[in-house]
Amino acid sequence: MTDWLAGFWAEDVPMLASGLWMTLELLVLSSIAGIILAVPLALARLAPGRLLPGGALAYSVFFRGTPLLVQIFLIYYGAAQFSFIRHSAAWVVLRDAFPCALIALSLNMAAYVAEVLRAGILAVPQGEREAALALGMGPVLRYRRIILPRAVRLVLPALSNELVIQLKSTSLASTVTLLDVTGAARRLAAASYTTDPLLVAGGIYVVLTWGIARGFRGLERGLIRDERR
Repeated sequence: MTDWLAGFWAEDVPMLASGLWMTLELLVLSSIAGIILAVPLALARLAPGRLLPGGALAYSVFFRGTPLLVQIFLIYYGAAQFSFIRHSAAWVVLRDAFPCALIALSLNMAAYVAEVLRAGILAVPQGEREAALALGMGPVLRYRRIILPRAVRLVLPALSNELVIQLKSTSLASTVTLLDVTGAARRLAAASYTTDPLLVAGGIYVVLTWGIARGFRGLERGLIRDERR
């Protein structure tokens, strides 16, 4: 038992810690990028006419209708199939696994969060919209000051779920050679012929999920207190 613990702390912990850092990088960066992209997508879905809503709908159908793993493979392996991409400035980014996984995770999350935000915008009470209009606010100001902040508050529980799903989705980055938590655990398990590293990795995901849930719960309570004041 002592020998196993010594080996675990000497070999497994540094690799899992490095994998945890990569997982957190993918989670934070892809979530920020996904939410930023989701706002114009949600607004495009609600725009008048057919062009913008149709384009946003096509984006949503593709990224929500195909597996994330396929999207990662298409970006990581598919881009290399085109010579004009290999000879362009984009190849500096697309030749590495981390940016490819980050792009796929961001684009995928944007499709889901856009639908969540669209539902939140539609759920904003009509009275608040009319009050903003009565104050003389233009469309941009109404969305920036009234509609979008209110929509985010309404969909906060759904956004926390999307973040938890995104955390679990980062494990697919290990399929393109990245040593995130899952990738590090798989390599250690293959080297030691035990499932112990995988169990530790599972515990890490549980702790991270719990932290996300607690963080959003505290944020919801804070927003409720502000509304009461």
